[in-house]
Amino acid sequence: MLTTEQVIKKRKKEFLRELRNIFFIVIILLVFRSVFYEPYRIPSGSMIPTLKIDDFIIVNKFEYGFKVPFSDMAIFDLNLKPIYINEMKKPTRGDVVVFKWPRDPSINYIKRIVGLPGDTLEIREKRLYINGEKVIDREVNGEKFLKNMDAQYVGNKFKFYESRIGDRSFVIQQDVDNVYSNQTEEITIPKGHYFVLGDNRDYSSDSRFWGFVPAENIRGRATKVWFSFSRPTGESSFKIRFDRIMKSIK
Repeated sequence: MLTTEQVIKKRKKEFLRELRNIFFIVIILLVFRSVFYEPYRIPSGSMIPTLKIDDFIIVNKFEYGFKVPFSDMAIFDLNLKPIYINEMKKPTRGDVVVFKWPRDPSINYIKRIVGLPGDTLEIREKRLYINGEKVIDREVNGEKFLKNMDAQYVGNKFKFYESRIGDRSFVIQQDVDNVYSNQTEEITIPKGHYFVLGDNRDYSSDSRFWGFVPAENIRGRATKVWFSFSRPTGESSFKIRFDRIMKSIK
């Protein structure tokens, strides 16, 4: 029979063993999030209709190459540049990426890459031109998008366009009555930088307003919506968007 002292020592060892196991599990999870996949929540409507407010997405952190764990951390005034085990792969036109906002790297943004290093880019009357060629935008019926529109945008006069950039096809929306961001003079994107836009073109803070995204700021590519819900507003109640669960992000 164990003495009281022996029981205390045994319990102490068991507690320390469990604590050690929990510590290693936490470290493994953090490394996994840093290197492989990381979840994010969409806080704004800048990427509607592709992404809705309160979509929870999965970001592929190794899409552009494997990074040393925690090498791209940004907390308060600390902003580390990622260290790639191999050379960073170049993002492609049309990728939806999560990146550290250049003006405050501790904040993550999500937008779509439309301009690559060396491209010339211009916006005329809300139409995007890349290297002198107009991006093909075909107007589509937006009934299904309007039916499930986030509450804060209900009542806006939207038009919807299927946009083709590179080998990507996706839908953007524009507010007919909003002319705030319909022009951007021709610019050349510098080496190692990217031009990004939100798919909700008239309600997005993006490269039109604060400039280019450095390659080292890109955390990864958004791949899937793993969960989604709408918050209660007015007469509507909390609702899980089952049709969006595990939806691929184009």
